[in-house]
Amino acid sequence: MLNLFTAIVFGALGLILAVGGAQLVALSGSPYYLAAGIVLMITAVLIVARRAEALWLHGLLILASLGWAVYEVGFDWWQLGTRGGLIVLLGLWLMLPAVRRSLARPRRAEDLGRAANVWPVAIPAVVSFAVAGYALTIDPYDRAGSLPTDKVTQAPSYGGDVPNGEWHQYGRTPYGQRYSPLAEITTENVDKLEVAWTYQTGDVKLPDDVGETTYQVTPLKVGDTLYLCTPHNWAIAVDAATGKEKWKFDPNAGLNPDRQHQTCRGVTYYADPAATAGAECGARVYLPTSDARLIALDAATGKVCESFADRGTLRLEAGMPYNPAGYYYSTSPPVVAGDKIIIGGAVNDNYSTKSQSGVIRAFDVNTGALVWNWDSGNPAETAPIGPGETYTANSPNSWSVFSVDEQLGLVYIPLGNQVPDQIGIGRSESVEKYSSSIVALDINTGADRWVRQTVHHDLWDMDVPAQPVLLDITTKDGTVVPALVGPTKQGDIYVLDRRTGAPILPIDEIAAPGGAVEGDFTAPTQPITKLTFRPERLEEKDMWGVTLIDQMLCRIALHKLKYDGQYTPPSLEGTLVYPGNFGTFNWGSVAVDPERQVMFGMPTYLAFTSRLVPRDQIPPKEQSQKGSEQGLNRNDGAPYGVYMGPFLSPLGIPCQAPPWGTVAGADLRTGEIAYQHRNGTVMDMTPLPLPFKVGVPGIGGPMITKGGVVFLGAAVDNYLRAYDLTTGKELWKARLPAGGQATPMTYEQGGKQYVVMVAGGHGSVGTRPGDYVIAYTLAE
Repeated sequence: MLNLFTAIVFGALGLILAVGGAQLVALSGSPYYLAAGIVLMITAVLIVARRAEALWLHGLLILASLGWAVYEVGFDWWQLGTRGGLIVLLGLWLMLPAVRRSLARPRRAEDLGRAANVWPVAIPAVVSFAVAGYALTIDPYDRAGSLPTDKVTQAPSYGGDVPNGEWHQYGRTPYGQRYSPLAEITTENVDKLEVAWTYQTGDVKLPDDVGETTYQVTPLKVGDTLYLCTPHNWAIAVDAATGKEKWKFDPNAGLNPDRQHQTCRGVTYYADPAATAGAECGARVYLPTSDARLIALDAATGKVCESFADRGTLRLEAGMPYNPAGYYYSTSPPVVAGDKIIIGGAVNDNYSTKSQSGVIRAFDVNTGALVWNWDSGNPAETAPIGPGETYTANSPNSWSVFSVDEQLGLVYIPLGNQVPDQIGIGRSESVEKYSSSIVALDINTGADRWVRQTVHHDLWDMDVPAQPVLLDITTKDGTVVPALVGPTKQGDIYVLDRRTGAPILPIDEIAAPGGAVEGDFTAPTQPITKLTFRPERLEEKDMWGVTLIDQMLCRIALHKLKYDGQYTPPSLEGTLVYPGNFGTFNWGSVAVDPERQVMFGMPTYLAFTSRLVPRDQIPPKEQSQKGSEQGLNRNDGAPYGVYMGPFLSPLGIPCQAPPWGTVAGADLRTGEIAYQHRNGTVMDMTPLPLPFKVGVPGIGGPMITKGGVVFLGAAVDNYLRAYDLTTGKELWKARLPAGGQATPMTYEQGGKQYVVMVAGGHGSVGTRPGDYVIAYTLAE
């Protein structure tokens, strides 16, 4: 029976590999799988015949597989293991004495029960283990190096008048640097951090919530209080030293299945300089909600400030051409510049061409009166629209965070696309100019002063997702230039003169693939920056899987997709999009050290697929779907819907080889990348808690301190980590009770430096939901 079972296993695996391998060869792919399948089937026949040659043949297959694997991927353990693991395991099975006895047909009575020789398989297996052991000691992907440690300037500009121990805006100051001048926590003592307090908001994911219910907030710290919001838009104030709740406000935003996102990235704080000390609503917290409101609250009590707008509430659907509930809202905190509060809004991706306008509006921060509106569909007219007038429907919107330079009088807007993202048929001249760009608007008038487009005729949802980061850069000749650092989904980092949008680091144009669907077109070239984290073009050898079988299936899938490298246009047969919709960088942006003029980021690499489907071919049962990152995106009113999703194996694992997530440091003065390392483990990605450092996806942002430490959650393995800014080396980590897909912050209170991380999970990446706000300090 053992002999028969072994033969069936070898034969079945061989048949699967041979059939799939033949299909792969027909697609001009690797012949290995076909050859391996044939060898395994021959081995199965030898096992049935009880021939010891089965051992010799399988030993040769192990050696051939090893040679092929090293030829394809070198000594990358994660890729070698999946190529050779199954073959070696089959060899170990053949080495079992009971199996070998069945392969030694006795010729004399005294041979009865004698096992066949083990060495034909044992020696190749030992060689494979030796190669694997060597591969475990190196990482051919890793880029080791160090950022410069010299302080380029002793008097950096942080932006805004924020005390060193506080955190007043999403990125600490209007510049969005995510940098704190606090230095109590250093690279030498960060491993002494321990939990100081934990606060649970009580806002947990509900059964009726939309899939992308996420906790992405970065709290603010003003005086002795932290201000934050929750996924269902509760605003909360807690004591900075103890985590004790001071007040909580629930706007009753309700649940709406038409919302794509249920989240809140932060609130906005404003103190009226004309208000007397202790006056009611002299200091306010502005709360954006998922039902398109902006509510002003008294920072001391949480009560609604009824002097603002309509009894404390500004209704953001005013002036919109359509008003379907759940299709428009603000997920990011607005910015305050002078006496104005400036806000954009998110529209549901790829729902309908009858989407709300992407207008950017400035309101009087005290009264809520509309001061100006910049609509990229009608960019020359910024005076407030009148009663009964509406903004341009479906103009590119901005759902992320803005940055402000009040001295220059500019607010910097990261812009997205119009619906549909993957179809460019009939786009207007203004859409072609402003989509997927960074735009600088005049704070006082709303007029655009410059625009820098990062993708031409975007067909891949490569909207600019990240808050632009502002700092002053000292060039090689000693000139100080006001700079803007703009991370993008495609992996480019734009380093621009923020006065004019002119490049500080070079930008080139490179040829891009063609072949758009009938009626559409592609841009002949696309921009690329000197400082870029774009991945290399995927090849068949980059396909991955837990076993040879799913790896083979991923290779077949790759060949069936249309793929001519980055910017291959969407197609009816299906296109590989790499980097995918999550982007290399997303709303977490990057953190910069304005003294050393370096940056730290978390480049992520996940391929997606997109397949256009003509409107009349969408199955009726799918007409009401709202896919966003996965599934059918309807694009009502457009000639095509689009099926999108990550490029995954049948086992639900990325088809491309890891790393899928990294951390990296770069010099902003030279554009040189100093290091890039795998980040995160598969601890929470597999049924078993395995701490293998593969380099996993993440979404969230980093934070730098003057002590030379970077803090980052984001990865899908539920840890908060600390890194050495200079080398990217991991120094410390703390297990989180839920997904940490938010950006940490730090502050000082009572002579102690605290680091705060929100852990509440992320619906799109599937991390554990929760409602935790956790503060860490150094052990006494």
